[in-house]
Amino acid sequence: MRGRYRLAAYLTGATIARTGDELSGPALLLLGIGVDGSAATGSALLAGLTISAAAGGPLLGALLDRSPRPGRLLAWALLAYAAGLGAVLALVETPAAIAVAVVAGLLNPALAGGWTAQLPNVRGTTPLARASTLDAMTFTAASLAGPGLTGLVAAYAGAPAAVAVAITLVAAASPAAWSLPPVAAKPATPVRRQLADGFAVLFRNRALLRATATSTVSFVGIGVAIVCYPLLGAQRLGNPGFGALLLTVLAAASLVANAVLARRPPPPDRTVLASTVLLGASFLLAASGHDVVTLLAAAVLAGFAEGPQLSALFAIRHREAPARVRAQVFTTAASVKITGLAAGAALAGPLSALSVTTALSAAAGCQLLAAVTYVLVRTRKPSPARVA
Repeated sequence: MRGRYRLAAYLTGATIARTGDELSGPALLLLGIGVDGSAATGSALLAGLTISAAAGGPLLGALLDRSPRPGRLLAWALLAYAAGLGAVLALVETPAAIAVAVVAGLLNPALAGGWTAQLPNVRGTTPLARASTLDAMTFTAASLAGPGLTGLVAAYAGAPAAVAVAITLVAAASPAAWSLPPVAAKPATPVRRQLADGFAVLFRNRALLRATATSTVSFVGIGVAIVCYPLLGAQRLGNPGFGALLLTVLAAASLVANAVLARRPPPPDRTVLASTVLLGASFLLAASGHDVVTLLAAAVLAGFAEGPQLSALFAIRHREAPARVRAQVFTTAASVKITGLAAGAALAGPLSALSVTTALSAAAGCQLLAAVTYVLVRTRKPSPARVA
């Protein structure tokens, strides 16, 4: 029973923190628009918050791996991230706000990989594959709730209130992080050596390398597609709001897919490849669709791929990463994924200026390239589970 309680507390805390994270992005965009009436300040704040994640992830993971009480370090990271968002809110009308957003972004991987790395310590008797699927569902639930909550709060109370809600949610998750159990004592390792060991595992373990490389390329395409959905709503359905609806349908389908697969998760390595191919098919369908039914079908297909892909990635990392560098593997992989997503979003601008069909075709091409990457990075038989 204690194991179930710990897992439930973990999932609750993760969902709250990740909802705050999903809320903070669009809230900062709206906050920036309120400053100068354009998207320039908002996009700069969001870019600052995300671009530094690639630098912060490995170091944060190494520190978590070294700590006998990683939950407490995670809790402090969440509080510091919330404080960083608060500083951005206070300084939003000055150039310093962007610099503060960059500093706060160093801690962003705590909300993704930092949490997930602790899953084996709280899962109790729950099979790791099932626990990974439940963990992935917290991301999907957050992606459903966050943007909608942003719009609701901003509409009735303004963008600063939406940022304040994001801050509150991230901070509210810190007690759940603080309560995470301690881990076995570890030999003292210099941070530089810990970082080197973590990177060595990521590059030398072929299964980890394949999953990380494949998902990073895939997320470039997902970043392109996310920007394209509102354009689809505006150009083909007559209202950009329908684009937001398509994203909601995608997230809901992702949640349903993981809920169905939670009891009997499929083999994770094959799922990474299959979901990547399915994402490519969904983007091609969206590129060719000009009616509501086709575009909804494309969104559902994308959701059926995206949710299981994330669960499979978690399962592979848990299986392959040694306990001494697990947090670094998760935070580094999360950082790389965020970078891929940001690159895709940036690429979507000039591509969508040509046409939304061109942009979505490029998104599908990224999935094809990701599938080729999976095939080219050969691996031996999957390693035996490192966590029974």
